[in-house]
Amino acid sequence: MSAARNFSKPYRIDDGRKFRLKDFDPADSSGLKSKKQAEKELPRGIERLSELQDKLYAQDRWAILLILQAMDAAGKDGVIKHVMSGINPQGCQVYSFKEPSAEELNHDFLSRTSKCVPERGRIGIFNRSYYEEVLVVRVHKEMLERERTPPALVTKNIWNERFADINAYEHYLWRNGVVIRKFFLNLSKEEQKQRFLSRLEEPAKNWKFSASDVTERERWHEYMAAYEEMIQHTATPHAPWYVVPADKKWYTRLVVADAVISALEDLNLHYPMVGAAKRKELKAARVALEHEGHH
Repeated sequence: MSAARNFSKPYRIDDGRKFRLKDFDPADSSGLKSKKQAEKELPRGIERLSELQDKLYAQDRWAILLILQAMDAAGKDGVIKHVMSGINPQGCQVYSFKEPSAEELNHDFLSRTSKCVPERGRIGIFNRSYYEEVLVVRVHKEMLERERTPPALVTKNIWNERFADINAYEHYLWRNGVVIRKFFLNLSKEEQKQRFLSRLEEPAKNWKFSASDVTERERWHEYMAAYEEMIQHTATPHAPWYVVPADKKWYTRLVVADAVISALEDLNLHYPMVGAAKRKELKAARVALEHEGHH
């Protein structure tokens, strides 16, 4: 995807201080005119991704963590399905984080996701993540009360404290060889409405719909404010956010694929070198195989 290498660049936020959500158009497709064009590009990207992932796995040094956050119907599942379709399942792990269980609520807020951080050589995908703790929990104050944090620690500064904890945690992961890329699939309210309607109209999509989707929609502005502030506080050079236009699914997938390819290319991956002792061993194995059945 070398020519396409810049699909993701305009959406990358390394420093959130100047970030404003209104500057990012959910319907953008940066000069790509059609779905047809994207459908030519994506397979090339997936092929490149597959080569890079093979080296990542063989080298066994770096881990990649991809975090997907979005409003309902923004296409998180579709991104996982299409962008990761070319990857060897052995080298990829997907975790979806739903509402925390009673047991999970008895732990600190990073504990359930920490257990799922990918091992070296793997690509891990979080479908929602610890960022829910500064999104849905922020919009729904009653969730914060269920978290069993000692009341003295729940001050008006709690969101900034959580941002600070997340930043420290991501820095720690980076220093341990975990490369983090975070994606906010930026969907417009109008497009969400259309997608909800099509879920209601197509029997095969009915299962995807729940009544809570509509009630969450009523708090759209609160969510957008929470997303904006989250990105302002947690976009860093080593764990950037991509604010990916999500109104055209074909474009969303292209941008995410490109961002993952760029992250892997920056690591300068290569297959492990074979030392002299190993070469000797390989030579002996070859001789043995070639002489099999000769005696």
